[in-house]
Amino acid sequence: MQVTETLSDGLKRAYTVVVPAADIESRRAARLAGLSKSVRLPGFRPGKIPMPVIRQRYAAAVTAEVLDQTVNESTRKMLEDKGLRPVGQPKVDLADETAAVAVPAVDLEFKLEMELLPEIAMPDFAALNLTRLKAEVPSEEIDKVLNDLATRMRDLVDLTDEEKAARGDTLVAIEGDVLTVDFLGKLDGVPFEGGAATDADVEIGGGNFIPGFAEQLVGATVGEARTINVTFPADYNAANLAGKDATFDITVKQLRKPVPAALDDALAQKIGLETLEELRTAISERNQAELDRQSRFRLKRQLLDVLADMTDFPSPESIATQEFDQIWAQFTRAKEAGEIEEADKGKDEDTLRAEYRAIAERRVRLGLLLSEIGRVNGLSVTQDEMNRAMRQQVSQYPGQEAQMMEFFQKYPQMTESLRGPIMEDKIVDFVLELATIADEIVSPEELAKEPPDPRAVTQAGASASDEAVPAQAE
Repeated sequence: MQVTETLSDGLKRAYTVVVPAADIESRRAARLAGLSKSVRLPGFRPGKIPMPVIRQRYAAAVTAEVLDQTVNESTRKMLEDKGLRPVGQPKVDLADETAAVAVPAVDLEFKLEMELLPEIAMPDFAALNLTRLKAEVPSEEIDKVLNDLATRMRDLVDLTDEEKAARGDTLVAIEGDVLTVDFLGKLDGVPFEGGAATDADVEIGGGNFIPGFAEQLVGATVGEARTINVTFPADYNAANLAGKDATFDITVKQLRKPVPAALDDALAQKIGLETLEELRTAISERNQAELDRQSRFRLKRQLLDVLADMTDFPSPESIATQEFDQIWAQFTRAKEAGEIEEADKGKDEDTLRAEYRAIAERRVRLGLLLSEIGRVNGLSVTQDEMNRAMRQQVSQYPGQEAQMMEFFQKYPQMTESLRGPIMEDKIVDFVLELATIADEIVSPEELAKEPPDPRAVTQAGASASDEAVPAQAE
């Protein structure tokens, strides 16, 4: 096999490969000989079919098969011999397809075009200095959660005699009271579906009904019947009611006040725990887990920013273009929806394209670096990790777990979308183990702040690194 380089421009390469005719003929003869022993033809005993008959019937198909096999094997060997790692599958162009399938064989000549992965030097991870922001759950936040829980699990009780007396002779509803009512809604005097209820509890000022409903019950008394006018919100979830004016005929049946549940062991037992202290601990642990998740997210973003700043190798044009196209498509959709970033407003298209192209190239370089870190250090995603991720995905569809699992089994390519994020986290964890990390205690509000310029960080570094896996000729 003779290989001649015809292009070397940045990461782009092109080669002409020539395979001697003798090699082609040897492969073809061996394949035909194998067929003569295995095929069955009427009028001939197995293994006794004359070679001219075999050639007449199978030469064309065998030649095409040998041609494809030779191109793939020659490409693979050339890549291995030269130590080349292409992006994607090299483009193959047969110089003369007619000559390639000729009998007897002639030299096979084909051209290869490819884009190479850049040479990537491993950073000194031990020299990385990172700051991990950490926050603890304030005791007052736990108290607030407990009070909110007690409010949600409230009881409704009658007013005391003293409270009734304080309101005067006529007991009218005021802000904070809960009225038990029957109501019937109408559009243009005609009742509409879903507009009636019996013994519905309406809290004055509670906000659980459409605007204007509960507010018009201020001053109502038990036994009173009144009609109120309301307008459904324009974005109401029932299209036949959205933006419509309606009336409600209301009969007030009972007036009570809400009393929050007591902060005691009984409250904890209502949700399956034994004591109030256990409930406080459970709330603290849940909220702390969320703060720790935010801390991990901020640290990971910081690490990716630092690594991205360390990438000074060229990004393959094909991957960068694909990443830019995806970013630009997202920007176009946001623009059409009137939701573009404030920083992008007022910029002309050429400026925006240049900026987003730079972001795309930065993401690609970071993705390539992450991929190289994983490759050099032998990191990979195990089947157990894939199974756990799949189960986690399935659990997000309660009641449909069996259908979702069947979906993943039917379309295995869907499970592959889970591999990239898992791999990225493994790479991030590997680097963090080697880096120097200083902890800084901050408030939960500070921890929750959005880091600056979130667009510049790869949103899924492994998504770019998936593209970067060197292709093998097949």
